[in-house]
Amino acid sequence: MKVAFYTLGCKVNQYETQAMEQELQARGHEIVPFDGEADAYVVNTCSVTAASDQKSRQAAHRLRRERPGAVVAVCGCWSQTHPAEARSLEADVLGGSGDRMGFLTLLEQAVRERIPREAIDHPLQRRHFEWLPAGGLEGRTRALLKVEDGCANFCSYCIIPHARGPVRSLPMGEAAVLAAELKAAGYREIVLTGIEISSWGRDLHEGLTLIDLLESVSAAVPGVRLRLGSLEPRTITEEFCQRAALLPDLCPQFHLSLQSGCDETLRRMRRKYDTARYLQSVELLNRHFHRPAVTTDLITGFPGETEEEFAQTLAFIRRCGFARMHIFPYSARPGTPAADMEQLPKAVRAQRALQAATAATDMRRAYLDGCVGERYDVLFEQPGPDGRFLGHAPNYAEVLAEGSGLHNQIRPVRITGTDGQSLWGELEE
Repeated sequence: MKVAFYTLGCKVNQYETQAMEQELQARGHEIVPFDGEADAYVVNTCSVTAASDQKSRQAAHRLRRERPGAVVAVCGCWSQTHPAEARSLEADVLGGSGDRMGFLTLLEQAVRERIPREAIDHPLQRRHFEWLPAGGLEGRTRALLKVEDGCANFCSYCIIPHARGPVRSLPMGEAAVLAAELKAAGYREIVLTGIEISSWGRDLHEGLTLIDLLESVSAAVPGVRLRLGSLEPRTITEEFCQRAALLPDLCPQFHLSLQSGCDETLRRMRRKYDTARYLQSVELLNRHFHRPAVTTDLITGFPGETEEEFAQTLAFIRRCGFARMHIFPYSARPGTPAADMEQLPKAVRAQRALQAATAATDMRRAYLDGCVGERYDVLFEQPGPDGRFLGHAPNYAEVLAEGSGLHNQIRPVRITGTDGQSLWGELEE
């Protein structure tokens, strides 16, 4: 059969879609573009915000309307947390955020027998990490390796623990084996990803933490760049930095989730750190790595956020000097404690997001200006504009350099300039 996928949400969803595509190919099926003709269409949904819910719902509804003769399948976090709403769209196959291999078997049955299928479990009862094939189907440059699933933080604005369940970790030895397979397949960079990778190892009860995993994977794939997904700030300790700085292929880009630069707001969010601890993490990274790219997420207009609290946040993010920021005006997520708090006007949330974005643009420019004159080993990925080739430096800055046929090559580049968004450079021999 021919199957097409549409994926919303995070890198974990992207990873799981790639895994399902690989498994279907292994079963003898064909993966086709989503805008083409297929026997089955799969929407891998997201539920991190109310807006994500709407996009997931709209995608499934549009398929049902536009592809009446095809099997429409829905899986992911939205269908996991909103099964009744998903059923109302009359999807032929309804799955959640777990047992992706079982979901594919239901998909095959639905295409063959034209009988609706459903499998929705209880995420909070999950205890085992679901093994999925790693890698992707496209040009072999950067691969995702999912090493953890689930979250036990229960932040006041987030539904994901209810969608994904408790922390489950891919055992260290299996992670090393999968990484070695990715290297053998030609990938030059591996991104360790998960719902909350800072919690990796907690469920294994072996005294292991993320830095142990990182060292093991690094030893298994010498010469392959390693990049970490989003980290809880308290992961960054003196010991973590000392050990991580010894890994020659670790990319010095660290995404530390912030959400607010005000302690009172962090308390209402039920985050488990304060700004002093967060700043300590930033300072540790800057001490142990040469100009690391520290990136983050920020929510503006969280319930109860006063003008003074937002001013504290603006001052704090400037003090951290982020290389890049993802900024979101708060969106009430039904089913979370924050949704029941008194909400700020949408216009206030949006205006504060614009103010934060202005600060983020200034910091981005300052960080890239500081890269001029540096020499980076750039992993080239695809042709760019004006006869140049596009790739990424270890700090994940986008780099453009003149050249051709550089796909999946790592080449030294001397940085000569920037436009505030990308770096420009010259290949060195």
